[in-house]
Amino acid sequence: MDAFRDAILQQGAIESFALKTIQEFIKPQKQTKLVQDENQMLENMLRTLLQELVASAAQSGEQIMQYGQSIDDGDNIQGQIPHLLDVVLYLCEKEHIEGGMIFQLLEDLTEMSTMKNCKDVFGYIESKQDILGKQELFARGKLVMLRTCNQLLRRLSKANDVVFCGRILMFLAHFFPLSERSAVNIKGVFNTSNETKYEKDPPTGISVDFNFYKTFWSLQEVFCNPASLTGAQTKWQKFTSSLMVVLNTFEAQLLSEEEGEANSLEEEAATFNIKYLTSSKLMGLELKDSSFRRHILLQCLILFDYLRAPGKNDKDLPSESMEELKSCEDRVKKLLEITPPKGKEFLRAVEHILEREKNWVWWKRDGCPPFEKQPIEKKSLQAGQKKRTQRWRLGNKELSQLWRWADQNPNALTDPQRVRTPAIAEYWKPLAEDMDPSAGIEAEYHHKNNRVYCWKGLRFTARQDLEGFSRFTDHGIEGVVPVELLPPEVRSKYQTKPSEKSKRAKKDETKGTSQPPEGNQSAASASEPENDGARADTETFAEHMETDAVAVTGDVSQANTPTPEEQQKLGSDTDNGQEPGQIEAGADVEPGMIEGETDP
Repeated sequence: MDAFRDAILQQGAIESFALKTIQEFIKPQKQTKLVQDENQMLENMLRTLLQELVASAAQSGEQIMQYGQSIDDGDNIQGQIPHLLDVVLYLCEKEHIEGGMIFQLLEDLTEMSTMKNCKDVFGYIESKQDILGKQELFARGKLVMLRTCNQLLRRLSKANDVVFCGRILMFLAHFFPLSERSAVNIKGVFNTSNETKYEKDPPTGISVDFNFYKTFWSLQEVFCNPASLTGAQTKWQKFTSSLMVVLNTFEAQLLSEEEGEANSLEEEAATFNIKYLTSSKLMGLELKDSSFRRHILLQCLILFDYLRAPGKNDKDLPSESMEELKSCEDRVKKLLEITPPKGKEFLRAVEHILEREKNWVWWKRDGCPPFEKQPIEKKSLQAGQKKRTQRWRLGNKELSQLWRWADQNPNALTDPQRVRTPAIAEYWKPLAEDMDPSAGIEAEYHHKNNRVYCWKGLRFTARQDLEGFSRFTDHGIEGVVPVELLPPEVRSKYQTKPSEKSKRAKKDETKGTSQPPEGNQSAASASEPENDGARADTETFAEHMETDAVAVTGDVSQANTPTPEEQQKLGSDTDNGQEPGQIEAGADVEPGMIEGETDP
């Protein structure tokens, strides 16, 4: 072990002795790359050597990263442990040994070191971030590095080691890609262990509004776990009432520009803490602190954004609660805008951050798809080879694929079920169900709002049901629906009135009965040769009636051949009286007899 230690820690260029030392002590089967058993043997030797160096540094009282410092050729002061790590990192980078060995040594080193020495060790990790992040090393050691950083975070104090915790989190954010699922809270679990403790009993001898104090700090219970508001209406009402008390207090005690600049702690990083004190004695001073107010108001906006954000969990609130949430959000934004210093700029920055946060929410909801896109490989043609264009049977890929969907396409094209005009009752059934009051369907979801549906229905009705099509003028699209589909309480509204039907029937019969006189006249003229004797007997009577018959015959002929203006009048639904020369429907009129005359 001593010979191996002297050989691997010798000074000089690492490239000149690193691989030779491995070949000398391990004697690998392959000259430049170790197999699995050889890697395991080398890893055990290196971990034992690292443990001896840390123990020697602890006995001497020196910091482990500065133990055994020496000046190399580049005038750089370097300890033995960093030099050992550089040698192992070089061998891993050149793929002479297994790539995850350097990560295992770093994990052992952080576990054997105190928190003071861990800062120096982590500084070395940050300096080698570019090399450790290479694909061949990252794939082998990313889980070990994540475990190492999480162990450090658990050992650190969240109140005293804030800067070191931030360094670790920033390193992880740069070391892992954006689409790495191990760094994403997929389930949306909240850190409920971050509990804010405050006084439950009022103090003696101090004049403090203790009810407001308890109401104010009780909001932190909801901010710590926003999911507790969903599905619990009583908790939501209690939260909104407490929030209204706090907002009313902030609005009643507005801060001036001078107070905001004097009491703000944002510029003083040394005195700024991640968590505020909850003593009731400090309540009055904290209300005058602009950064304290912004801290509380920003928590409110984050909570509101969570309640409205889409996600896998059910966060739907009643419509009344959503309106109340909107009003609270407007009040919080207004308070942030008037809180000095630079309230408008601060509010604009917060809104921009929350808007970008929605993109992350959608990305997590979709399963964290990778951001990186693989480049498209262009296949180069060989010399003398021509590029062949693929030919399709029907012109392009889509039409050819559509043609292959059916085995017997001619039969599929002639299938009567392929294009079928539905029956009127079948087509209007959805609209009839919408018109049923007992169904309780809201007006905005009725089929009558679908213009394409109404247009197709009117075309079907015009071809199959003219009577129903005529009801469109009086009742709109709902009048076209067949009456038998409607419920009884709605049916009476759209039924045709009996008087209108009778008037139409009268007009139809009038047109039919106005034809027989002409037929009788033609029949009489045809039988003239056979009735010469009868004509002689009635000649006197015919001469007596000739004048009146000619006048009446003219009126009847005019009634049977109406003008275009009279045809429009006959087609209307209103019938105010009997037209001149019109014969009343249902009356028994003998051939040749004219209304108003008696039988001689």
